[in-house]
Amino acid sequence: MRRKLALLLCLSVLTLTAMAQTASDDVLGVARRVNNYFMQKYEDPTVPTNWKRVRPSSLWTRAVYYEGLMALQRIDPQQRYIDYATRWADFHQWTPRNGINTGDADDQCCAQTYIELFWTNAEGAIVPAKATPEQLASKQLKNVLANLDHQMVTPNPKNKELYGWWTWIDAIQMAMPLYVQAYVLTGEKKYLDHGMKMYRWSRNTLGGGVFNTKDGLWWRDADYVPPYVEPDGQQCYWSRGNGWVYAALVRCMDLLPQKSKEYKELKKDFLLMSQGLLKCQREDGFWNPSLTSTNYAMKETSGTALFLYGMAWGIQRGYLKADVYRPACDRAWKGMVTDAVHPDGFLGWMQGTGKDPSAGQPLSYTRIPDFEDYGTGCFLLGATEYCKLLKK
Repeated sequence: MRRKLALLLCLSVLTLTAMAQTASDDVLGVARRVNNYFMQKYEDPTVPTNWKRVRPSSLWTRAVYYEGLMALQRIDPQQRYIDYATRWADFHQWTPRNGINTGDADDQCCAQTYIELFWTNAEGAIVPAKATPEQLASKQLKNVLANLDHQMVTPNPKNKELYGWWTWIDAIQMAMPLYVQAYVLTGEKKYLDHGMKMYRWSRNTLGGGVFNTKDGLWWRDADYVPPYVEPDGQQCYWSRGNGWVYAALVRCMDLLPQKSKEYKELKKDFLLMSQGLLKCQREDGFWNPSLTSTNYAMKETSGTALFLYGMAWGIQRGYLKADVYRPACDRAWKGMVTDAVHPDGFLGWMQGTGKDPSAGQPLSYTRIPDFEDYGTGCFLLGATEYCKLLKK
């Protein structure tokens, strides 16, 4: 009897393991399809974008795509991903958009991938590590660090605040992980300290503080802090804006020592956000463009993907209860695969660029947003972290 029970238990474990592997393979297959669509459509990564005006391909929208691509590389190492990203970085001379004197977070976002490419070893694995003095002076790193060094002594000319550069919450995702990367890369705490001070300025000072700890959600910038409300009287918590912050917290914590005070500070906000976000998920798995409002109540893919990214990460770390947050992740993935991902890999229900729920409306399954790249990056971040969750 005992031998039979042991055999049954063993078979059950093997079955569950096989099911988990099959499910994760399915997710990886969708991620590959979405990425292949993008890489085929934008075969030459050096070509500028041309929506209303020509912009270099190092702009923030494209930089977010590469964040997703590097996340995919972590679970699906392929030399073609590295070649594609390296060609892009070489073309832009491993320099923030608009040069080393820019203080705009959107210009700095591309440098996150420059550093991840530097950390990529011969086997294709991305291994964060401290660089040698010679490496810090290389073409891959010197302009990135020079840019941060310049910003750390330069007040924002618009508000005269040394730490007042991130005047919109999107900027937290565009640049805060870069400061943490620079800390890991150099071992110099000045980068982490400065990045945290800029984060706190946005969180607590901008517009009187744009993080509403009561709801666990962020107002996009000072213009949306109360008394501003949506037409139905609800707060305006923009989905993708909150997604940017949520993703930034994850990307920073991934690099920080868990016992550090900075990690604990960011983890506290991550948990508050997780609770707030869980409350406003739709039954179909998506989140609305305006998280708590009926204004523009519809599916939206970019915010949904970023929330999946953060929740899947939090479950794996043991910070979020699996029995509570795993169903939310499952619904989000099922919703996107069923209602947003096209057979060829195009992503529908994707909100275009902007700063609030009204941007790019009306959304639909077939509408092409003004830029496709950042949405693909958001999706890849969510898909890869969900794939890792399924394997556990």
